[in-house]
Amino acid sequence: MNEIYVARSNAVAARELGGEMMIMSATDSTLFSLNETATVIWQAADGKTSLSEIVELRICHEYSVDPEVAYRDAEDLVEELARLGILLLSDQPVRDAQPEVMQ
Repeated sequence: MNEIYVARSNAVAARELGGEMMIMSATDSTLFSLNETATVIWQAADGKTSLSEIVELRICHEYSVDPEVAYRDAEDLVEELARLGILLLSDQPVRDAQPEVMQ
């Protein structure tokens, strides 16, 4: 399995509301709401941590889920978020990809 490193796009603004992350695209002002699990992945997406580490240390630790199932679901999720321009994916650590976080 090739490692996937996940980073937040710097073309979005984000704010957590009630345990869910609200994300707005800077390019077209589209608003996205991430569910609780997607929010965990978003918060851990620092560009330095691989998706397998995020799943193992954050998802499997917080939820009772099979690691293989959790990884497949997380991989599908981050690929979709990358298509939407919310996340950046790489086969190596990513730098300088942090979003503006609204207070």
